[in-house]
Amino acid sequence: MIDILNVSVQELEDLLLDELLETSVSGQIVVYNDDYNTFDWVIESLMDVCGHTFEQAEQLSLIVHYKGKAGVKTGIPNELLPLKDALVERGLSAVIETLAER
Repeated sequence: MIDILNVSVQELEDLLLDELLETSVSGQIVVYNDDYNTFDWVIESLMDVCGHTFEQAEQLSLIVHYKGKAGVKTGIPNELLPLKDALVERGLSAVIETLAER
């Protein structure tokens, strides 16, 4: 255990950065169901933006419809942000959720 009272601010920042790098942090784009977008539009959007095959996009659209939401893409949050923004620009309800892997 580190004696936090005897550690400089820089040392503490370095320790926190090391801890962050050691814990693999990833994110997930989650798409929520709505009453506006058609299945065809959601499927097309998932194929165009996320690079899914037709079958993957179709299955995800069904999960979104019946479960209310689905994780459609995982990765590093900074890399997911433009994909999430593209889905939102197409009218889909999408957010990035951060997942901590151990």
